[in-house]
Amino acid sequence: MGKITGFLEIDRNERKYTPVAERLKHYNEFVIPLSEKDARDQAARCMNCGIPYCHGTGSAAPGTPGCPVNNQIPDFNDLVYQDNWEEASRNLHSTNNFPEVTGRVCPAPCEASCTLNIDENPVTIKTIECAIADRAWDNGWVKPEVASEKTGKKVAVIGSGPAGLACAQQLARAGHDVHVYEKHAKAGGLLRYGIPDFKMEKHIIDRRVAQMEGEGVTFHYGAFVGASGGLDPRKLVDEFDAVALTGGAEAGRDLAIPGRDLQGIHFAMDFLPQQNRRVSNEPLGAVSDILAGGKRVVVIGGGDTGSDCIGTSFRQGAKSVTQLEIMPAPPEQENKPLTWPNWPLKMRTSSSQAEGAAREFAVLTQKFSGVDGKVKKLHCVKVDDKFKPLPGSEFELDADLVLLAMGFVHPVHEGLLKSLGVDLDQRGNVRANFADYQTSLPKVFSAGDMRRGQSLVVWAIREGRLCARSIDTFLMGKTELAR
Repeated sequence: MGKITGFLEIDRNERKYTPVAERLKHYNEFVIPLSEKDARDQAARCMNCGIPYCHGTGSAAPGTPGCPVNNQIPDFNDLVYQDNWEEASRNLHSTNNFPEVTGRVCPAPCEASCTLNIDENPVTIKTIECAIADRAWDNGWVKPEVASEKTGKKVAVIGSGPAGLACAQQLARAGHDVHVYEKHAKAGGLLRYGIPDFKMEKHIIDRRVAQMEGEGVTFHYGAFVGASGGLDPRKLVDEFDAVALTGGAEAGRDLAIPGRDLQGIHFAMDFLPQQNRRVSNEPLGAVSDILAGGKRVVVIGGGDTGSDCIGTSFRQGAKSVTQLEIMPAPPEQENKPLTWPNWPLKMRTSSSQAEGAAREFAVLTQKFSGVDGKVKKLHCVKVDDKFKPLPGSEFELDADLVLLAMGFVHPVHEGLLKSLGVDLDQRGNVRANFADYQTSLPKVFSAGDMRRGQSLVVWAIREGRLCARSIDTFLMGKTELAR
């Protein structure tokens, strides 16, 4: 514990954003980092608690408090306070393969479970984590960690999202010959083709991929495993000593109501990747442009994906953006004695929502209507806490573009999963337990959203690391890979 009275003497100071009018002009990141002195002061606020809930428990149970990757948060806070940034980087990377990612896009359950959050002043853990990671890159401390000995074993990782990347990197460092198969033109999964550039610029992924290539990982792009005309997953199982299925939960939740077939109604994940590709100068392919410029946009769904649609729509020049959420408005303030250290349900406003979106809660969309085959109106009704329509509360919303951001139900079953014949659980995810990540097929493993269902990037990294441990144990009879 660097400064014993730090939490008494120093107020919480979080990163700021550039003004809305300025940041809407571009797709670059707009978070203003803290100065080195301010970051060290914030680290000094850490109390080094006897029971640091910020660490997390490593449990797979939903709502588990703290950090899923079990970052040693009091330790790296103390190292930052002591101005030992390089050791702080080593400590942080010992548990988290991509802290520069989580330091940008993780919702920070660690801060919710911080003891200082009891009075609304948690340590700025996410900010400190990002500062450590960025400083490590700026100073050249992040280098390929090449295995001293090769095992002669080959592993295929299908999917290059955060779970697949973490799994592949760990396995390469154990000395295995790792091949990552990605259906898109570049690696990253939703980190690249989902999260907007204004939340995380893509050079952050590129430099990690370069590090992994230096560690011996081979990336195969445009390799759509299980698709018609693509690679046969059964051949990969035959050719490799182990296979990891680390794709995402890409089957979006649809809204099967009258008028759904009107033009101008799209899944969020048809809309967001297009803008990612425009920023990166990638071709869109044989799909039609989905653009919000000059349009009245309605986003259905109140989560992070919906928020990403809002920020992207405003940057494209939307005339207006309204976000609908079927859940009732959460309380402005949680009941601390009841919720802490768990993740609380409370009103949160994202940076994108703060850019001018109208937000409506407890709203059910009953039908769409349009003119000349194009959507023009949503017909909505207010609902009670059991989602029952309230008589007399009907209303209409004008819309030229509707984006469905209601979450994801499970991985896509057609292609890869059906070709392999792997067992699914009752929710439609790949059946593989949290103990060893093995599926119903010999030498086939699964981790991340494909196994767990839609979740956080930090859980994907955690599962990728643990899946790598299980594969290493399966191949070698033991493992020395860190959790």
